[in-house]
Amino acid sequence: MDHDAFGQVVEEALGALPEPFARRLENVAIVVQDEASPEDLEDAGLEPGDELFGLYVGTPLTDRFEYHMVLPDRILIFQGPHVRHFPPEELAAEIRKTVAHEIAHFFGIDDDRLHEMGMG
Repeated sequence: MDHDAFGQVVEEALGALPEPFARRLENVAIVVQDEASPEDLEDAGLEPGDELFGLYVGTPLTDRFEYHMVLPDRILIFQGPHVRHFPPEELAAEIRKTVAHEIAHFFGIDDDRLHEMGMG
């Protein structure tokens, strides 16, 4: 899957969000990158050489108090790990799952709760 097609699947995943969630996605940039940087891996608690599909960088909505005049949060979606780990027929669904997972972090849902919900 080329970069444009991958980005289109990410856009479709965002477009499919239920309206109550979509309208609350403020001050957050969704960015597609080829690979996670060493800093991204460190932020995620991973070691160099580990694979990372997505990363939320910011302050979750549940932790925001006096939150104004700040740079946008970021949701990073990494294309390389997705393409390497999933067959073409599963790729779009896995991209959508990663987008939903990282958006859940934006809303303050941690990995333990996501796992309980079957999204982790």
